[in-house]
Parts: sequence; structure tokens; C-alpha cells
Amino acid sequence: MDEQPEQPADETAAAPGETAAPVGITKEELKSAYNAFKKRWKLTALDQESRLGRNPLTTGQKSTIAGIRPPNQFPQEVWDELTKQGRIKYTGSGFYAMP
Repeated sequence: MDEQPEQPADETAAAPGETAAPVGITKEELKSAYNAFKKRWKLTALDQESRLGRNPLTTGQKSTIAGIRPPNQFPQEVWDELTKQGRIKYTGSGFYAMP
């Protein structure tokens, strides 16, 4: 009977229903980056909706933002992890959007 040696535990493994950050990225850093992204998203949408050439009172249209560049205070690995977790969506060419 061939017994296989036990595989070492994956350092990025998490409890079911919970995703863990890769080594080197803390939960606090992910949370901070996500909050910064949400704030930039809201400000960009507000800026786009309040332009003079666009009258939201007559058209009733919301913002049509397809994506924004994430804040550059965080490394690319943070944005990749948030994308993997499904909290943001990569839209191409360095742009991300809210899912």
C-alpha cells in the first residue's frame, strides 16, 4: 500500500467562505485599498454627473463610467487580489470597475 506524504498546508488557504490575502498583503491593506477605490469611484461618478454640458434634471441619466485607474498608493498585487476576490472587476488597460 502506497502512502502519500501529507502535503504542506498552503499559506494562503482560508476557512470555507473566507478568502485569505497572499503572503505580504495584510487584510488591513486590502480593506484600505478597497475603501480608497470606492471613494475614488464615487468622486469620479459625482464629477461626471455634475458637468455643465450634461443636465441630469432633464435626462435623468446616471453616471456612465466604465472604469477608473486605481489609486497608485497600493501595489498591483493588491488590485489583483481584490479582483480575484470579486470585489472589483478588471476592465482592461489598467482600469477597474465596481462589479
